Amino acid sequence: MAKVAFTAGRISGFMCPPEKAQAFLWDVTAPGLGLRVTPAGTPAYVFQGRYQEKTVRITIGSPDTWSIPQAQEKARQLQRVVDEGRDPRDVKRNALAAATAQARAKKQDSLTVGETWARYLTERRPHWGERNYADHLSLTHEGGQQRKRQPGAITKAGPLSTLMPLRLVDLNAQTIEAWTAREARSRPARVRLALRLLKAFLRWAASEPDLTGKVDATAASAKKIRELAGRAKTKNDYLQREQLSAWFTHVRQIPNPVISAYLQCLLLTGARREELAALRWEDVNFQWRGITLKDKIESTRPVPLTPYVEHLIAGLPRRNEWVFSSAVALDEGSAARRKRYHASKGTDAPTGPLAIRSASGRIVEPSIAHRRACAAAGLELTLHGLRRSFASLCEWLDIPGGISAQIQGHAPQGVREQNYIRRPLDLLRVHHEKIEAWILEQAAVPFVAQAEPRKLRVV
Repeated sequence: MAKVAFTAGRISGFMCPPEKAQAFLWDVTAPGLGLRVTPAGTPAYVFQGRYQEKTVRITIGSPDTWSIPQAQEKARQLQRVVDEGRDPRDVKRNALAAATAQARAKKQDSLTVGETWARYLTERRPHWGERNYADHLSLTHEGGQQRKRQPGAITKAGPLSTLMPLRLVDLNAQTIEAWTAREARSRPARVRLALRLLKAFLRWAASEPDLTGKVDATAASAKKIRELAGRAKTKNDYLQREQLSAWFTHVRQIPNPVISAYLQCLLLTGARREELAALRWEDVNFQWRGITLKDKIESTRPVPLTPYVEHLIAGLPRRNEWVFSSAVALDEGSAARRKRYHASKGTDAPTGPLAIRSASGRIVEPSIAHRRACAAAGLELTLHGLRRSFASLCEWLDIPGGISAQIQGHAPQGVREQNYIRRPLDLLRVHHEKIEAWILEQAAVPFVAQAEPRKLRVV
């Protein structure tokens, strides 16, 4: 193997014969340094040596990026590695692995909370309900957008939005404590919800292999943070027996029949607001008088279709798949045309409850109409207060507590409830109809079922 002194002219002029797959030119100055060329390939400096009685060849680089002195120095380094009894290929692989790990660590150090939060939502969304996912979005919302129902009003940024630009490694207890102290002054309830979601996020991040050591799973669990957020006050709003008549009177007078029926069904079933709002026609069985609701504990739960609730539902318009439906929202062009039409007739375009449209096709915000009805009745009551009212009113009747709990979808309490008692829908119906009849009686709502089954009317 003849050797020559490497020069720029010899390097650029060295060619591979067409009949050969590759050709080598070896340097006389640096042991093991060679130039490898192919008929169609790019020339490259290589090092060739003997390790454990075997030939070892490693590519150094292109002559375009490596000068001759640099290639010679690299060849001497590789020869020293061989002389030390190490395989230069292993050394190169280890160096590449270390560089890759260092780059990955650097990238992870620059990873923001917002980027990790987006990954968290993508992974966990299949395991969440719509309300839970919506909370994760609203609490991190940047704000500054036009409100849909309040012209001229701008949305406010969610409490967690200020944490999203931070690096994940900087999300520690001190940062969260300062954030809690700042945000809890104006919206403590939202901050408490945000902290619950943030704790779950940190636990998830700490369990991810590629984020190990980058996040503290207990950063949002410090006692001082809980104290700054404060304790949630127990809500005690509910309908008393003597208030039923006033409530039913004003709720039944709500101009929107869908909202009126929805609120009455909400009280008479004790369901959660979103469970009932998401009720589809396919979930209502008029033949066997049952309703299938989405459930917070289980995936679904069956509840009886009591006579008055059946009467309310049967009278609703079947616009789409939703029982408590709403007309499709008007786009800007349609709204403008409607205004021009009414202006040409000298009338005003419809406003109020009947003009409120939902893009989803179902009832979304019945609270406004409910608050107005309650104000007219001299009551202060939330939608969740109706659920609380159902549980409280059941105490007037001689009904087992497990019955109302199962109708409302509360988790069974005690070993016996959890493992032994199984109540079919027929048994629930016996008690549920008794509850409904008593509530209607106390509310002075006369209700009569005619001889023909399910032909019901209110008198």
